[in-house]
Amino acid sequence: MELLDKTINSYFDVWLGPRDPRVKGWLLLENYTPTFIFSALYLLIVWLGPKYMRNKQPFSCRGILVIYNLGLTLLSLYMFYELVTGVLEGGYNFFCQDTHSGGEADMKIIRVLWWYYFSKLIEFMDTFFFILRKNNHQITVLHVYHHATMLNIWWFVMNWVPCGHSYFGATLNSFIHVLMYSYYGLSAVPAMRPYLWWKKYITQGQLIQFVLTIFQTSCGVVWPCAFPQGWLYFQIFYMISLIILFTNFYIQTYNKKASSRRKEYQNGSTAIANGYTNSFSSLENNVKQRKQRKD
Repeated sequence: MELLDKTINSYFDVWLGPRDPRVKGWLLLENYTPTFIFSALYLLIVWLGPKYMRNKQPFSCRGILVIYNLGLTLLSLYMFYELVTGVLEGGYNFFCQDTHSGGEADMKIIRVLWWYYFSKLIEFMDTFFFILRKNNHQITVLHVYHHATMLNIWWFVMNWVPCGHSYFGATLNSFIHVLMYSYYGLSAVPAMRPYLWWKKYITQGQLIQFVLTIFQTSCGVVWPCAFPQGWLYFQIFYMISLIILFTNFYIQTYNKKASSRRKEYQNGSTAIANGYTNSFSSLENNVKQRKQRKD
């Protein structure tokens, strides 16, 4: 394993250049192998989990879901707060910020972004809960793609560009996750469900987040600084892929539901009208028959 790690690291050093020494020796960052193994296990469970649960009763998981989502809500809130204050302390430039000019604030950003990277490992549990509860319709291509790629992408980000311009997408995403995991946590309590109105706006917020991230990342391309350009181009293309997948999800989930509800309403109205007409016709026939019997 040690030989494999050295070989992989040497290839990465050739392709991407020297790593940022400030994260040397940090948990899970020294070698890529653990991140790759976690991702492979995740995909294996996504594949085998529904097969294993096929003939089993779904688990409720209600209590642990409340605790899990509350924990991720608080973690996301902590990361959002620390990133915002770190950016302000370091005087970060919105248009382009390199990775070595923020002073002590850079280290604050790096520490928070390590938690952001680690949170992507914790979030694998989202999918595992879907499997245990047999909510397999929620295990979409978008869901698996997003979860499987984020952990790997952020391993590379943390090793080569762990601060500077990397802060923006993580800050927005942490804010969105405060809204998202608070919703999921509250929805695990049946009594709270009638009061939860913001699910639709979470997806809209995610799409806005991707558009804003593309805009901010593009600023670094147009007005460059010492932040590596290759990372900026990669982020733009990755955000575009998420916009395409999330837009498709939004259309499938909300627009089609609204359309089907309109059709159901129209069909229901027609059925009522037909029922009224048929009843009226039956009444007329009964009256006629009675008249005929009297004659």
